[in-house]
This record gives sequence, C-alpha cells and structure tokens, in this order.
Amino acid sequence: MSDDDSELQRLQAKRLAEMQKNISSRETVEETLKPTEEKIVNPRDVLIKQLGFRGLEVLTNAESQFPNETKMIIDKLYELIKTGEITEVLDGGKLLGLFRSIGLSVRMDTKINIQQDGKFVSLTDKLSNKPDNDDAE
Repeated sequence: MSDDDSELQRLQAKRLAEMQKNISSRETVEETLKPTEEKIVNPRDVLIKQLGFRGLEVLTNAESQFPNETKMIIDKLYELIKTGEITEVLDGGKLLGLFRSIGLSVRMDTKINIQQDGKFVSLTDKLSNKPDNDDAE
C-alpha cells in the first residue's frame, strides 16, 4: 500500500503543480489584457469631453457634412489632447474656425431673434408679420 500511497501523492503533487501553473498563467494573461482594454478609447468621446458651448453642435454638423475628413480631425485632436498640447475647452466658435481654416466650410443652422413686446420673435416671423403691423398703424 505504501507504493500506491506514494504514487498517489506524486500524482497529486503533479496535478497541484499544473493547477498552480495554470492559475499563474491565467493571471498574467488577465494582467496583459487589462491594459489593452483600457487603451481602447473612443477618440470622439474624449473630444466631446473637451468641447464647450455649442462645440457638440459644430462637431455633429461637421460629421454629417464631411464624415471622412471629420474622422481624421477627431483622431488628430484626440492625439493633441492626449499629449497635453490642447488643454483648453474647445467651444463651437473655435472648432468651427478650425474646420474653416483647413478648408471645410461647415454649414450651421442660424436663427436671428428680435425682441418685440418683451418676447423674442424670429426675424422671419417679424418680416412676415410686417405688412400686418403696417396696416394696424
């Protein structure tokens, strides 16, 4: 029986060593995977966090009008933000200026509101109602 016991102990020790090796290799694999998962960052999301007043509106219009060019610009801005060269908040005016400086004329919806009788009225409404107001005067 002592031969069987020693054989059993040897097999158990061998199995235990294999299990420990598997656990340690699994831990090293998990450690190497964690940094790659953290490295997978969406450049657009990082840029959006850096945008200020009306920045997202300009970015959305640029993406719909110039999708390929805007993708390249987003990637480059991400690199500049990541390296710390851009630390300031990019508002809509700065972002629009950037797009126009590289030759992309991003069209924006514009509205002109006029204050009339304590209310803000769009310019188109004001002009369309003008003949009615002239008759009333």
